[in-house]
Amino acid sequence: MNTLIILSILPILLLYLGLYKAKGALLPVTIIGLLGALAAAVMQWGKGIQPIYHGMMLFDNFSVAFSVITIASTILILLLSKEYFEKISSHVAEYYAIILFSLAGIIVMLSYNNLTMLFIGIEIMSVSLYILAGIKKSDFASNEASLKYFLMGAFSTGFLLFGITLIYGATGSFNLQAIRDWVVTHPKGIDPLLGTGIMLIIVGLCFKVGAAPFHFWTPDVYEGSPTLITAFMSTVVKTAGFAAFLRLFSECFAPMSDFWMPALLIITIITLFIGNITALYQQSFKRMLAFSSISHAGYLLFAIVALGASSANSVFMYSTAYSIASIIAFGALILVQQQAGSDNFDSFNGLAKRNPFLALVLTISMLSLAGIPLTAGFIGKFFVFSGALEQYHTTLVILAVVNAIISIFYYFRVIIAMYFRNSEREEVTVPGYFNFVLGLAALVTIVIGVYPAFISNLI
Repeated sequence: MNTLIILSILPILLLYLGLYKAKGALLPVTIIGLLGALAAAVMQWGKGIQPIYHGMMLFDNFSVAFSVITIASTILILLLSKEYFEKISSHVAEYYAIILFSLAGIIVMLSYNNLTMLFIGIEIMSVSLYILAGIKKSDFASNEASLKYFLMGAFSTGFLLFGITLIYGATGSFNLQAIRDWVVTHPKGIDPLLGTGIMLIIVGLCFKVGAAPFHFWTPDVYEGSPTLITAFMSTVVKTAGFAAFLRLFSECFAPMSDFWMPALLIITIITLFIGNITALYQQSFKRMLAFSSISHAGYLLFAIVALGASSANSVFMYSTAYSIASIIAFGALILVQQQAGSDNFDSFNGLAKRNPFLALVLTISMLSLAGIPLTAGFIGKFFVFSGALEQYHTTLVILAVVNAIISIFYYFRVIIAMYFRNSEREEVTVPGYFNFVLGLAALVTIVIGVYPAFISNLI
């Protein structure tokens, strides 16, 4: 609970600092506050046994683990933000504050014990992101991204709310334990209200995590939003969405998985193929990352399709690996885009000769996203595939392996451009804080890939 309190007060403090023109203190205060929130989350490990606030919130180990990865990812992303927001507007404090308000909504999403709090957390996060997507007020692409995100977000919220309403109508409660008890005590047959509610919630949550065929907004919003905001949406927001998805279905609807699992299985297969095949044809590195994020949503759906005791571990490991690798990719993109003025693959030509360190960390990122052994991405895929095999989803795993092979082609495009294509280019200026963040993320990627118990034993 202390984590949520810190993340609610910190943005208000930042707004006051901005009001009194203390721009130099914004980033240090933000990082210190996030470190405090991270410490408060870690201190809750093993203590959150009983729900609080009349059963509305539950800060258990599940909530703590995902809070840690979302806060840590936010810290890394914001460390890359020095001088980034200043180029967009003079009102920098508002950007930090909105990001932290979004993170507060994410903490609510990770800790809900009542469907009302799930909705509140999603809305706090989403409203903040609608603003962040359009913070480049003079940029048409940013305005378009904000409008599309808002319209599709409102549309998906309607599905989610209607589904929650039908579940309440069937079970008489918004509380997760009460819903689970009702499902357990009614094992025969599927109540039409409950069944329709579950399907509508699946549609609403698939919109939020960018799973196909509800992914229409993802490429345009990711491409039009400022790159740093896209990094936040594709890592922190996606992790929170899947954690909330998993919490609801593992807590309440596991006994009736035979009903909803076939529909989610079809969504998973469609998501994998649409994400990977479409990414093959992209000429923009940023848009390729957007479509690849759709394919990664398909891999994360494995843990829910193959719902079991290891599902939480699988989502945590995969989200950790994907977040770290994506932060490297978007960080490198910011630097290259600033120099070349473009995010096409050609902008990376010859990067290895001029910036060997930047090319190395980006190579590690691409290898991890492709799931190559000795990287964290391989461990993440191993966890989700193992969970699927335990539930006898052999065909699904074979299809996923085929998609993983397809993904190698478009991830290796940037590696080939950096090392095997010549270009008369200037050296990309890499600030010290970029070196720190990208180097640390690459090191963690390799450490997890070589020694996965480094993370799994903690959980």
